[in-house]
Amino acid sequence: MLRNIKNLSGYKIQAKDGNIGEVYDFFFDDEAWTVRYLVADVETWLLDRKVLISPEVFGQPEWESRYFPVALSQEQIKNSPDIDTHKPISRQHQIELHNYYGWPLYWHASGPYTIPPVPHISETELETASNREDERDSHLRSMREVKNYYIHAIGGEIGHVSDFLVDDKTWVVRYIVVDTGSWLPGKKILIAPLWIDKVRWEESKVYVDLPKEMIKNSPEYDLSSPVNREYEIALYEYYCRPKYWV
Repeated sequence: MLRNIKNLSGYKIQAKDGNIGEVYDFFFDDEAWTVRYLVADVETWLLDRKVLISPEVFGQPEWESRYFPVALSQEQIKNSPDIDTHKPISRQHQIELHNYYGWPLYWHASGPYTIPPVPHISETELETASNREDERDSHLRSMREVKNYYIHAIGGEIGHVSDFLVDDKTWVVRYIVVDTGSWLPGKKILIAPLWIDKVRWEESKVYVDLPKEMIKNSPEYDLSSPVNREYEIALYEYYCRPKYWV
């Protein structure tokens, strides 16, 4: 099922032996458009600290009670590598984190979370891998940061990013929610990542490969109703784009 990331903010994170904090943010991969980490705010439990948790250990969120279970103990989280989430997350820091928990390295996989856990990584392997991987950007982006980025269509700006819709089984980003309020009062529409031409991080803009007028008249997204396949079919047929589920 597709879920709004914004709705998950503030969910209580339930470890195997008790609460550890709240959902603060998510980091996603801007190439694969997949959630790579939940950012947990554990300020009241571990002083002023935020920790990264991989979808490898996500349980099914409890939507009614607003709990987000994770298959980790409080002690594991308490002793995890201290990573500054306010700075770009390097590959070296990610390798240290994955090595600590025994999680697979997602950038070695052909798709989201398809490889078995890797064995313990030696210091030599760690240094070699980090040097190689840090030669390029790790492509991790904060969803909190990307919200409010402007949407630039063919023909001009059409709105801003207001939320993300993710698959709660695979944590793949299926759509960005675009608020066209400044241009089309009250209307929200969905844009699939495959329709995005590029993201200019230095400009805080998302460029989409769709005409402004076409977006203006696209099927409206109703926040009060779950996105079903009927709506998705209408959306993809309107834009004449290949369907991801076929």
